[in-house]
Amino acid sequence: MFGLIDCNNFYASCERVFNPSLNGKPIVVLSNNDGCVIARSNEAKALGIPMGEPAYKLKELFEKGQVHIFSSNYVLYGDMSQRVMSILASMAPDMEVYSIDEAFLMLDGIPEPEKFGRKLVKTVKQGTGIPVSLGMASTKTLAKVANKFAKKYPAYKNVCIIQTDEQREKALKLLPVGDVWGIGRRITKKLNYYDIKTAWDFTQRSKSWVRSQLGVTGERTWLELRGTSCLEMEQTATNKTICTSRSFGERLSDINSISEAVCNFAASCGEKLRKQHSYANSLMVLLQTNPFDTSRPQYYVQEMVQLPAPTNDSAELVHYARLVLERIFREGYHFKKAGVIVMDIVPERPLQTCLFDNRNREKFAKVMETMDKINARYGRQHLRIGSQGFDRKWKLKNEKLSPCYTTSLNSIIDVSAKE
Repeated sequence: MFGLIDCNNFYASCERVFNPSLNGKPIVVLSNNDGCVIARSNEAKALGIPMGEPAYKLKELFEKGQVHIFSSNYVLYGDMSQRVMSILASMAPDMEVYSIDEAFLMLDGIPEPEKFGRKLVKTVKQGTGIPVSLGMASTKTLAKVANKFAKKYPAYKNVCIIQTDEQREKALKLLPVGDVWGIGRRITKKLNYYDIKTAWDFTQRSKSWVRSQLGVTGERTWLELRGTSCLEMEQTATNKTICTSRSFGERLSDINSISEAVCNFAASCGEKLRKQHSYANSLMVLLQTNPFDTSRPQYYVQEMVQLPAPTNDSAELVHYARLVLERIFREGYHFKKAGVIVMDIVPERPLQTCLFDNRNREKFAKVMETMDKINARYGRQHLRIGSQGFDRKWKLKNEKLSPCYTTSLNSIIDVSAKE
């Protein structure tokens, strides 16, 4: 049996953990540069606030509904996610982290799965303050379905299990086909054309028809919905590419400010490579103006460089990122965004280097290891490479950023007791 556990309104819930006065009140979280709505509490959804809508279009609704607005605080969300996943890993026989707020669990051998599920949900809430919902079924896709019902219907009390054919039929008849995991808008439109409105309608088509219309992937989804497991638990996979890019808080035209941003992005890529124990063989830098600002000249460019040897050394990545930036930068433009992508990623193991590679890689590996340990203890970027700078004109706009309660000593909550 599979379980799919999902944090309820995760970003909004993270904001509430350290500010209980927000319970029951509408909350929205905005994207980078305080642009669009990317997360909503149930109360905000009830006000009709749509996902993806630019914040400036919702000012009147925010004021009328007394909505609490937050800039996205990914440091806080990432740390809270890790805490949730740690509890799940300690309780479940096997776990596959699916996203920042979701994980699949393997529950085979659990004697009373529903009782176990309720204990799991309660433990996560007690240990982190984050409310979660759990769906359980014989396949991953059905577990996703069960999770939707656990969230949607209060009677389930955050735990829904699909065990019998009768339960499966009832659930699939209530589920629009477009809400099935793996069925996107284009496929939904196609299925609706054939009068397939619900997940149950989809399962009633023949296997050959599904194969001819949707291919192997569609057939796999069809089988999963009918109770035949096709998707196994996966171990954490090494990313084939890692990208760090940001839109600037203000338009930048000087190379020094942009270089500082690019160096930070390259250093971040190095940190991510080390975290997943891998090396990159090549690096790309991209730079672009605002394509929607027709009053100014436009420029978009990206350039790749082959690294002399596979590396996860932030200092080396920063060095080559700066070289590329110097080649592609042009005066007279107001840049909106930059990014660094590391590619051709391979596992971290003893590798054959170039004959002419004179970098002391063992020495710099120890430097990176020490830097990671210091930053893990005292806070991210407590220790950094000089060219990452401190000016940070490029920093994202985040005027409504909440404190980093769990990762910064300066943000620890003071608690006073009344006599």
